[in-house]
Amino acid sequence: MVAWLLRGLVMSAVHIGARVLLGLAIVAWPLESTMWKTVAIAAVVLVALIWGGVDGLVDGREHEDPDDYRDLTMVWLKAGLFAGLISAIVCWILGNWVMAGIGQNSLAIEIFAGGSFTTLLIFVPALVGAALGRFLTRRQHRKNQAARDAEADDDFSYQQTQPVGLTK
Repeated sequence: MVAWLLRGLVMSAVHIGARVLLGLAIVAWPLESTMWKTVAIAAVVLVALIWGGVDGLVDGREHEDPDDYRDLTMVWLKAGLFAGLISAIVCWILGNWVMAGIGQNSLAIEIFAGGSFTTLLIFVPALVGAALGRFLTRRQHRKNQAARDAEADDDFSYQQTQPVGLTK
């Protein structure tokens, strides 16, 4: 429970921070709103991608066999759903009572549309990062195994395992 809750809280804070900064930037520079929206989305995606990649690396190092991997899919899905719900509610409160520029959507629209988008914005990059992290770890395991196999196959080690002078 702690894994998805921690990820959800941090990702909701990242998303809320991105939306607040986006609101401030759009109010200050309305003609560059497309650029600021792209930067805000990229920040959330990048944090999820990096954190998912770290999860994949750690999980790949802990479990050499892919059948033993943790279920990061459910961890990140729960984190994305939690972050989507929390950030939608907080941004709705901020947009209606604290600052202009975040949006004036109804709570239902904010939760369903904004929360769903936030969930996908966190879930998909995190899974891509986890897959990349596990891939890199498996590749390193294969390189290490190939080096161990090459070391075991050299003539000197073969002669040490066979009795000297006995031939078939």
